[in-house]
Amino acid sequence: MHPTTITTAVGSPAERLEGRDKVTGTARYAAEHTPPDCAYAWPVAATVARGRVTAVDTDAALAVPGVLAVLTPWNAPRLGEADDPTLAVLQDDTVPHRGWYVALVVADTLETARAAAGALPVTYAAEPHDVTLTDDRPDAYVPDEANGGVPGRRERGDAPGAFAAAPVRVDVTYRVPPLHNHPMEPHAATARWDGDRLIVHDSSQGSVPVRGALATLFGLPEERVTVVSEHVGGGFGSKGTPRPHVVLAAMAAGHVRRPVKIALPRRELAAVVGHRAPTVQRLRLGARPDGTLISVSHEVTTYTSRVKEFVEQAAVPTRVMYGSPHSLTAHHVVRLDVPSPSWMRAPGEAPGMYALESAMDELADALGMDPIELRAVNDPDTEPDSGLPFSSRHLVECLREGADRFGWAGRDPRPATRREGPLLIGTGVAAATYPVLLSPSTASATALPDGTHTVRVNATDIGTGARTVLAQIAADALRVPLTSVRIEIGSTRLPDAPLAGGSSGTASWGWAVHAACTDLAERLARHTGPLPADGLTASADTTEATREAPAFARHAFGAHFAEVGVDTTTGEVRVRRLLGVYAAGRILNPRTARSQFVGGMTMGLGMALTEHSTLDPAFGDFAERDLAAYHVPSHADVPDIEAHWIDEEDDHLNPMGSKGIGEIGIVGTAAAIGNAVHHATGVRFRELPLTPDRVLPALSSRS
Repeated sequence: MHPTTITTAVGSPAERLEGRDKVTGTARYAAEHTPPDCAYAWPVAATVARGRVTAVDTDAALAVPGVLAVLTPWNAPRLGEADDPTLAVLQDDTVPHRGWYVALVVADTLETARAAAGALPVTYAAEPHDVTLTDDRPDAYVPDEANGGVPGRRERGDAPGAFAAAPVRVDVTYRVPPLHNHPMEPHAATARWDGDRLIVHDSSQGSVPVRGALATLFGLPEERVTVVSEHVGGGFGSKGTPRPHVVLAAMAAGHVRRPVKIALPRRELAAVVGHRAPTVQRLRLGARPDGTLISVSHEVTTYTSRVKEFVEQAAVPTRVMYGSPHSLTAHHVVRLDVPSPSWMRAPGEAPGMYALESAMDELADALGMDPIELRAVNDPDTEPDSGLPFSSRHLVECLREGADRFGWAGRDPRPATRREGPLLIGTGVAAATYPVLLSPSTASATALPDGTHTVRVNATDIGTGARTVLAQIAADALRVPLTSVRIEIGSTRLPDAPLAGGSSGTASWGWAVHAACTDLAERLARHTGPLPADGLTASADTTEATREAPAFARHAFGAHFAEVGVDTTTGEVRVRRLLGVYAAGRILNPRTARSQFVGGMTMGLGMALTEHSTLDPAFGDFAERDLAAYHVPSHADVPDIEAHWIDEEDDHLNPMGSKGIGEIGIVGTAAAIGNAVHHATGVRFRELPLTPDRVLPALSSRS
């Protein structure tokens, strides 16, 4: 259905309003803005894993026709103190990890800048480095907080004692390697100075944090900084905070007094825009013979950089999922000479639920119990960690619905019993959860004399369809056709709004849009006579409303099912079917929602089977730094993937009754696939990804 024919609003499968602009090239991304006299910048990355820059020989580069400047730690503009140390680029000669930027070449053309940067002589004083994570590091410590401000350690009862006394026990360790975001659009920015004003087009998940960082770094009032992030080609968390490229673009533009654009080379993304840190996760589950959990322990060891602390909160979902009288969840972190890890889709939940849901499958095997029934037995009425009631929790309903759709009842639970020629066939299940997050937002809505309505909110659409869903919310509140609503997003010139992250965007922005449009509808109902030429406007700020949210544990839940075929000749694992069933509040747009669920599940498939990175201990850098070496799933890897949801009403969320859906799709997928591989082969693999070099030797040893 074409969007111009849609007259219903929330709940309809409206097509993306910007879809035609994207496929015709009208939608312009950060690097596609080319002001007059625009120059190009190319960064120079450190080639030592730790040390100092002792010299940068700029003479040869500056002699190249078209080179405008070479910025180094000694001549780059001085910046204000950064809240995020990764933004303090070219401010001193320190090299905290390989890939840290040590120079920037600015030239008339991209080709000239790249060639000059590639030939720039840089010398270093290298120092010993350490990039190796193990689970027995004596220098590991428990942080006060992991990401999101959650406590680094939580303990309830006596988990070790209860585990030792439990009739049935599982004590296992799971490993997840470093993972990388790799959005389709690399991190890019175009910056120009207009007198003492800075205007930036940035590929970012939130222009407000970028504006704040640039204002601090360049000593400007925020009102003199404009950041536009109107179209963004994916982020997966890596664009959730300001990154060095936007600072370099603004710095270079001020230095050469011309607009400057920069697009980071994909091979450098792993070192400068964050990644999912590796985790070593020990799970100890103690249960009664009927499956009731007595004790749950989840201890995570991970790393952070020496630049700043970032702790993957992988034990946190265990605090939410299953009831037990005794619980221990803790994070242990080691500082290494590695690039700073950061947000990646479902941080904490994706690696943590892989380990927990795999361990639950092992416990079901030890009990001789169906894994769905084990989860149902331990489904709590209140959140185990906080004791708060759930605003809604329909995990068991997702499991039952998924089992019916998947044909779980016909499954032979015995491992390695189903074979098709050289293929061993197996099925697996895992649960998923993701918190409902809300942030204050503002928005405005204007009714114009021509019968159209303009909604303004500084939301960011990173490919989720936010524009369309916000227009649907507005049309619903205004009681007008969707075709009469025009959405303006993605600029700090618009009413302030939070970034697109934590699956919180639509819930936060939509609340403000709903409030502004509801107010406008009431004003229009009272208005008599023609509208003024500039229309009638209403604004909303949800700061107070979000603070007054009732005391509930608010989460989305889901169930993932997978069928795999494992080739006994090659060790290759192929996913034949994937099914996800979700309880995620009111689904505002089935078309864009299904796209998000399927995209998350596809990313989870990559996490399970192909995606990984390796830190070279000798050189201190990632070996897999591009899409030729870091393998993401292709269409051929996803032959049959389905997403469904149950009707869920929750009055404790926001006016739309919606929960975030962008991340929960990845959360349980890897565990479901891993559990299916065990069911197919009888071999339990506890380290991702399940590549042939890992699978085939294990199969051979059993034959």
